[in-house]
Amino acid sequence: MASLFYERIALSKNKADMLTKAGQSLPEDRVSPAEEIKDPFVLEFLDLKDEYSESDLEDALIRHLEHFLLELGGDFAFIGRQKRLRVGGEWYRVDLIFFHRHLRCLVIVDLKLGKFTHADAGQMHLYLNYAREHWSRPEENPPVGLILCAQKDDALARYALEGLPNKVLAREYKLALPDEKLLAREIERTRKVLEARRRVV
Repeated sequence: MASLFYERIALSKNKADMLTKAGQSLPEDRVSPAEEIKDPFVLEFLDLKDEYSESDLEDALIRHLEHFLLELGGDFAFIGRQKRLRVGGEWYRVDLIFFHRHLRCLVIVDLKLGKFTHADAGQMHLYLNYAREHWSRPEENPPVGLILCAQKDDALARYALEGLPNKVLAREYKLALPDEKLLAREIERTRKVLEARRRVV
């Protein structure tokens, strides 16, 4: 209940797989970044109004850091914000940096107000290459990129992110949970899908 699992199922694009995966847990399972980092994030606690900037979003996340860490999930530790890096003659800033204890790696977070684009993937790839060379420690795994965006087209994300040498995830954030009726409809629809799968097996 505390993790809002049912609400996440309603927002998830692959509800049946999410429910199936939730029921399977073996100690020898190796956890991947895609499994460890949820999708979508519900940032209702930020209380942002209709119009806000990326810096407003970042400031709100920092003000509510404890809530944001709980929303990210277990094992995240805050490292910093607006970390500067220089590549060639250009300066860049990474929005947020976390460390994930279970994955044993840095998680670089880039905040986007609008839709996910293929250019976002390229920018994150640059950040991760730099972080791996300059910020990661030898005993750590390669850093993971998390592009947190207001909207994500799954097909575009697949083609932009698949096959990259760095692990980059695009995840949506929502500023409010769906209403109760939508949630009930989605749970019922998912129940029917799962029942149909059981009959086939």
